[in-house]
Amino acid sequence: MVSDIDDIDIKLLEVLQDNASLSNQALAACAHISPPTCLRRVKRLRDAGLIEREIAILNPDKLASALGHGLTALVEITLDQQGTERQEAFEARVAQDSAVQQCYRVSPGPDFVLVVHVSDMPAYLALAQRLFTSDANVRNVKAFFSIKRAKFEPKLPLAL
Repeated sequence: MVSDIDDIDIKLLEVLQDNASLSNQALAACAHISPPTCLRRVKRLRDAGLIEREIAILNPDKLASALGHGLTALVEITLDQQGTERQEAFEARVAQDSAVQQCYRVSPGPDFVLVVHVSDMPAYLALAQRLFTSDANVRNVKAFFSIKRAKFEPKLPLAL
């Protein structure tokens, strides 16, 4: 399926990354195709797993008046034992925690980099105890706390 992608599919994916809430008619117009063709192509892209999911991206600064700014941290994790089973067990455990927004296995350096968002420092301490301190295989934790988000763009660059 991935090899079957053409310029129209790329255009659909680009437009959907900017605004997944467009109607099928509006999306078809952006890609210069008919609405039935558009519907069929988008379904094919979803079925192939190229469109993983569609979500709303919230503005944390605008939510701050109601919920507070919260605390975002980039956390480096080094495991004591890096065997595949140990890494997968750590990944599975952190992936289940709603405070963990992103989890990357990285190399070289630490074994993982996490992006976490919590309400405040006591909530971060609880997360650290829950995910890191209680895990005997976690050797080192290094956290960097965000003071300002300069850019956040989940859009993937697409080029043929």
